[in-house]
Amino acid sequence: MANTETALKDAMTSVDGVIGVALVDYTSGMALGTLGGGKELDLNVAAAGNTDVVRAKARTMELLGLKDEIEDILITLGSQYHLIRLLKGRGKNGLFLYLALDKSRANLAMARHQLKRIENDLEL
Repeated sequence: MANTETALKDAMTSVDGVIGVALVDYTSGMALGTLGGGKELDLNVAAAGNTDVVRAKARTMELLGLKDEIEDILITLGSQYHLIRLLKGRGKNGLFLYLALDKSRANLAMARHQLKRIENDLEL
């Protein structure tokens, strides 16, 4: 089982094309941990902004009466993928992993697979 720091390091090293990763509490919009990022990607700003994305999607699903769960939210930009994975399980509700990827170096299917593995190994 991995703690937050180990999980973030795992994401940075096991997923091709990673620019930055964060574990985010979407009830508060606060990043509980970040790794990577930089001048081009402020992960704390991304955490807060992506919290709004998660809340909006959850609200829309509720209004539509959809009785399902969000696994991933994918945002594609010209040069990047932004992947949001809502965490499930004991102690993980209200959290998501956020991964920013360089589109030219990333394999989206593998990134999703690795993020699911990291979620399963994460112990909070």
